[in-house]
Amino acid sequence: MDLAQFFETEISEHAKVVANLGQAVRDPLLRLSDICCRSLQNGGKILFFGNGGSAADAQHLATEIVVRYKINRRALPAIALTTDTSILTATANDFSFEDIFARQVEALARPGDVAIGISTSGQSPNVLKALQAAKAVGATAAGFAGRDGGAMVGVADPLLVVPSKVTARIQEMHILIGHMLCEAIETTLA
Repeated sequence: MDLAQFFETEISEHAKVVANLGQAVRDPLLRLSDICCRSLQNGGKILFFGNGGSAADAQHLATEIVVRYKINRRALPAIALTTDTSILTATANDFSFEDIFARQVEALARPGDVAIGISTSGQSPNVLKALQAAKAVGATAAGFAGRDGGAMVGVADPLLVVPSKVTARIQEMHILIGHMLCEAIETTLA
C-alpha cells in the first residue's frame, strides 16, 4: 500500500464531501439550530443518541452543550442516551435492543424537547423507534444521517443528510455539523 497516495485520496475525498455539505444541510441546520434554541429558552432539553461511532458523537455533543463549546456560559440541558449501561442492558434484556433509546425517550422527553438521532445509514431500528417515541410525546424528532437518509426520511424533521456513502466521511461531517449546532446554540443563548 502506498500510504502517501492513500492519505492524499482520503483528504481529497473528505474535501469533496465538505464542499457539498453546505448546500445539503444548510436549511435543515438553520431550522434545527432555531428549534434547539427555542427549546432551551423555554426550559426544554436536547437528547442525543446513536450506535457505535454515533454513540460517541452523541456523548461528545451533549457534553459541548452542558459544559461549554467555546465560551464560558451557564450550563444548558442535554443528555446522551448512550451512557447508562444499566438502562441500556436492562432494556435490551427485558425488552429488545430496538427499545434502548425509545424507553429513555418515553421516560425523559417532554413536549418542546428535541431528540436528535444519529445514524450514518439512516436505518438504525433503535434510532428510528426513539424518534417515533419523541414524536409521540410532542418532542421534535430530528436526525443526522448519510447516504440518502434511509428510513429516517419522513421520521426525522429536520433531517441533516450528509451527501456521501462512505461511513467515515459521514461521521466526520456529523461532528462538523454537530459543532456548528453547538456554536449556534452557545452564541444565541450566551
